[in-house]
Amino acid sequence: MKYKNVMFDLYGTLIDIRTNEDIPMLWYNFAALYKRNGADYLPMELRKMYLKYERDERQKVSEEHPELTHIDIDIAWVFAQLYKDKGVAPSREVLEYTAKQFRKISTYFLRLYPGVKELLIYLKATGRRVILMSNAQSLFTMQELDGLGLTEHLDKIYISSDVGISKPDPEFFNHAVNELGLDKSETIMVGNDYISDMGGAAAAGIDGLYIDQEISSKIESDFTAVEKIMDGDVYKIIEFFEKDE
Repeated sequence: MKYKNVMFDLYGTLIDIRTNEDIPMLWYNFAALYKRNGADYLPMELRKMYLKYERDERQKVSEEHPELTHIDIDIAWVFAQLYKDKGVAPSREVLEYTAKQFRKISTYFLRLYPGVKELLIYLKATGRRVILMSNAQSLFTMQELDGLGLTEHLDKIYISSDVGISKPDPEFFNHAVNELGLDKSETIMVGNDYISDMGGAAAAGIDGLYIDQEISSKIESDFTAVEKIMDGDVYKIIEFFEKDE
């Protein structure tokens, strides 16, 4: 067995998702939620300030870490700042509920790809370590992992908002490698993005397995992967690892 450690992207690889943060209904409902918690905003005022704080925080973190090519922020800070601007000091519970409602309203499709549960069960049964490597917000993602029954199948979870680094920066991969003491020659990254997943893994010296899905970015240049599954069939990932035994 060559690959003892399997890293996975989440959205577009294990989870099929569609979100839209531009729909007016989101901001009307979100403003109503903030008002119930004592922070009175007009819907478009709230959207404007949300985008401003998100942009400003990204700029700040980028300036603080010039050594990183791709950073991420914790959206909880943005939600909290929006409350504080209206004189409200939100508890962690309020922030978690705010994030849950924001994600719920902006998401109109969420499901596991066929074969994902079988894949993860197979990998664990064969003694491989399963590691999640996701560009995401922890406040959104942890509830979705639990709701879809994925958490129990993952040995370790790395989310960009927690680490402060995002793919394709190789340091996101190196962070996991160093923390877990992984051998890169025994590690493979599985993902649906040829830049973030395959390019980032390659830059970190890690092999990649690419699976093309409907929501994958259009491939505009050549990229390196030890396996390319172009029809989105997750069961073919199982077949790949069966050959690796």
